[in-house]
Amino acid sequence: MNADAASGKDPRDEVVEHLPAMRAFAMSLTRESAAADDLVQDTILKAWKNFDKFSKGTNLRAWLFTILRNTFYSNLRKSRREVPDVDGAMAATLSEKPAHDGRLAMADFEKVFADLPVEQREALILVGASGLSYEEAAETCGVAIGTIKSRVNRGRARLVELLNLNDDEALEMTDSATLAVVTNTALPRKNIA
Repeated sequence: MNADAASGKDPRDEVVEHLPAMRAFAMSLTRESAAADDLVQDTILKAWKNFDKFSKGTNLRAWLFTILRNTFYSNLRKSRREVPDVDGAMAATLSEKPAHDGRLAMADFEKVFADLPVEQREALILVGASGLSYEEAAETCGVAIGTIKSRVNRGRARLVELLNLNDDEALEMTDSATLAVVTNTALPRKNIA
């Protein structure tokens, strides 16, 4: 048992005494001043979070050096899996579509959809979003199948026109129901038991 443990001194108070030795050990491992400082800082953070696991009466310096060494080798293993990208060439090729685009497209769609005549909106919702067949939609509305087909086609054409979409342009909406209304695809039917 060391003298500090016998005196009841808190090991947290003792950490500062070991910083120069920890920095020297970190320099011997990293061979770079900034990396050594980062390693010592990471070690102190880990030690501080785990002081409840430190057994009083044991060698604090050895415990800190073990944490430092383990942190160094963990970082080294991680760095081997990383791709060096000094000039940013790899990062420049990566991109992610902003999340707000879908919400903006949906807001535009809702405004345009509301401008359609009621009959066209009804037909598009029944056939596109609800996944009903033309026959089922015609029966629901009490009209001929040809009337439903006509309303759906005119509604889709008007939506494409109002949304300024080209035939070759990818339609990116936030949900499959909206996509089914605008395109000529229906949602998969759900089995009703």
